[in-house]
Formats: sequence, C-alpha cells, structure tokens
Amino acid sequence: MQSSASLLQRQKQSMVASPQLIESIRLLQLAHTELHQFVEREIEKNPLLESASNDGRPFDDVSISGADQPIGPGANAVEGPTGAGSPERLGQWKSLGNTTNNPPGNGPSLDEFATLAETLHDHVARQIALTAFTPQERLIAGQLAADLEDTGYVRANLLELAESLNVREAVVERVLGTLQQFDPPGVFARSLRECLEIQLRQRNRLDPAMAALVAHLEMLARRDFEALKQHCGVDEEDLLDMMHEIRALDPKPGNRFQSGASETIIPDVWVTPSPQGGWQIELDPATLPKLLINQSYYAEVSRQTAQNSKDQAFLDECLQNANWLIRSLDQRAKTIVKVAAEIVRQQDAFLEHGVAHLRPLNLRTVADAIGVHESTVSRVTSNKYMLTPRGVFELKYFFTVAIASCQGGDAHSAEAVRHRIKAIIAAESPGDVLSDEDIAVRLKETGIDVARRTVTKYREAMNIPSSVQRRREMRLCF
Repeated sequence: MQSSASLLQRQKQSMVASPQLIESIRLLQLAHTELHQFVEREIEKNPLLESASNDGRPFDDVSISGADQPIGPGANAVEGPTGAGSPERLGQWKSLGNTTNNPPGNGPSLDEFATLAETLHDHVARQIALTAFTPQERLIAGQLAADLEDTGYVRANLLELAESLNVREAVVERVLGTLQQFDPPGVFARSLRECLEIQLRQRNRLDPAMAALVAHLEMLARRDFEALKQHCGVDEEDLLDMMHEIRALDPKPGNRFQSGASETIIPDVWVTPSPQGGWQIELDPATLPKLLINQSYYAEVSRQTAQNSKDQAFLDECLQNANWLIRSLDQRAKTIVKVAAEIVRQQDAFLEHGVAHLRPLNLRTVADAIGVHESTVSRVTSNKYMLTPRGVFELKYFFTVAIASCQGGDAHSAEAVRHRIKAIIAAESPGDVLSDEDIAVRLKETGIDVARRTVTKYREAMNIPSSVQRRREMRLCF
C-alpha cells in the first residue's frame, strides 16, 4: 500500500470572540463593587463618558403574577434613550410602576446584613435573616451585629443604641437576648461571665451552684478552692466536676471562624410581595452604574479636529467604546432580571412557605426557560445576592441537587432535605435519640429516598454531633 501527500480545501465555521465580546461576558460575572470600579476606570480614560446622577428608581422592574407563566426573551420590552440612564421595563406580565406600597428609592433596609464570607459576621447574618424579627427589631439586630467583635463579644452600649434608634432600652435588651441564643453558643456576650452563662444556660446547667462559680471567676483564677466551695455550697468532688464543665466551654466562641473586617452586602435584586399578588422583582439602583455620553463635547471637539485624522480617529473610538459600554450595562441588567425572575418563578413555594419547600433546580432549567446559554446563567449567579422576605441569599443558593422521591412524586432539593434532618434532630428527646439510619428511615416515611451515608454527610456538614454524642449531652442536661 502506497502513501501519498495531497492538498485538500475544506470549509470550517468557527466563532472568534472579539475583545469587546469577551469584555461583555466578563461584565456579567462581576459583583457590583467590581463593576463600579471597572466603570470608573472607563470614565477616567474616555473623555466622552460621564457619570449620571442616580435618581433612586429601579433600573428594571418585573411583576410575576402567576406561577406557571414564564418570563422569556420574547416578552415586550421598552427601551429607554441610549445613554440616558433611564429606567427600563422588561418581560412584564403587568406593569406595577411605583406603587404607594413601594415608593421610589424606598427599598428594604439592608443595614442588618453586615457580612464577609466565611466569617462570624456571615454566620450571624444568615441567622438574623432567618429569624422572625419585626422591621424595628431587625434594624436593632443589624446594629448589634455591626458591633460584633471577631471573638464573638459585643461591646455596644445598649442605652446609647436605644437613644440613637429612638426605641426603648428594653426593646434592645430583648433583641440582644434573642441574638444570644444564636450559634455559636456564647455569641453576643458582653463579658466573659455572660459568655459562660449563656453556654451553660443552653446546656441547662446554670444552676445556683454553677452561677456562683461563674460569678467568682477571679477566685477560680487564684485557685482559691476553699472560698469557692463556700460560695457555691458544694463539696470538693462537686467543685471538681463543675470546674471540668467550665473548662469545656469556649471563652471566645467567635475564634472558630475566619477573622476579617465586616463589609456590607448590598443585594443586587429585591424581591417583594406585589400588591396585585405574586412577586415584584427589581434591581437595586445602588448596584447599577448610570452613564451619559457627552454628545455636545463630541461635536465640539470633532469640529476642532476635522483636519486631524488621527485625533478624529481617537475620538470616534471613544464614542464607539462609550456606546458599547452602555449597551453592555443595559444587557447585563436585563439578563440579571431575567435570571432572577425565573428563579423566583421556580422557587415560589420557598418564598411562600420556607426552606422545606425549596425545589431542586439546575442551571440548564433556567437557561432553557429564558433562552440563554447555561454558562450565562452561571456567570449571572456568581457573586450576586437577592433580598427576599426570608432574608438575603446568594443566587447560587437556589440551585440544589435533587433527592429522589420514593413515592413517585416530585424530587426534593438537597437543601430542603438538610432542613428536614435538622428539624428531626431538634425534636429528639433524651429517650429517643436517632441514629443516621433511623433518620434515613424517617425521611423515607415522608417520601424522601435518601441513604444513611447521605444523612451522615449532611449532618456533619451542619456541624451536628453524632447520635452517641447527642445522647451523652442530653443525659448531662437532663
């Protein structure tokens, strides 16, 4: 068999991404702080770009009036003037505009969501978001959380805080009492004594003898055991047991978390109940840079550089880049609203009834529903947050794997299953502590087909002790 060389012509189609297309894609995944920094750099190097004043109105507005009516790319859209930074309405079923229940610029209060990923502040903020506070109490909780130290202690002056918020000191104390029940045990204490008392109270071990021991920590530091036995009214054996319990407590409960200064998370999307029913979705105006193109300056400079082709070419490039940036920002805003609206449509039951009703959801489902690529949804949901009546959540929170139903019905989301496991364990009694196998059986009785090893994995991820440890702790408490 002979081999020979030959020349062949073939046609091949391929997509080459332009630098501007690559930059537009990158804009999708930027968090709002990074986006503002990018826009500021563009303004500095482009003489035609100016920052428009923010009038406080939402950039995009979507009203969801039915659970089975999709928001798709074919919906009507009203385009505002190019570069005017004016609001646009996209994919609406009914236009709500600015109702009296949601006047312009009066978005939900965000002060309480002070957090940084993987820190104590993040852990606390999530618990605040899931606690049934009134709006006033939520504001107070946010202020106390802002004063929380990395060690877990809070140094706020309750009287001064009450006066600054124009509320009674008793209300601040009540909110602090609720915060002191948060995890980790001992958080929001104002002193070492209070920190230990909180932990002992949660273990049901703050009896009079133990309270006397905690009240005389200086004697314990001096190892003045005779005086401590007198104050506590116990013998030496009991005192040693009490000291052993004290040593098992955590004097700095916040230290188990990564330290770091707190920063405020500003949700990109607001979800609020609509007066007409369903949900109203808005982009937070504070997260949206608004730009203007100075057409007068362009015309004036063009007249002066008419004879200089190099200068005119530079000016034309600036105009082209400015128009591209404004179009890209508009498209970014529209895409975020489309994705958020579809998430809300899919997770309507969660917003109504809580985490137990969170549905399984993947990127492809949302992408297919709104007519974009799966990677676009992935970029949009990165580093973006949604403020809902149930708290602030990263958009990626709503995407969870499916756990099969053993009764042939709808699948369950992994997050909902974790919530169910936590609820089952919380309802245990000293005589009925369940093993992971027992929990798996309980879940199957309610239609959730989950293996024992999956229960173990979810339990450990939630930092819940094993059944042996829980049984031992309950014996000590009861």
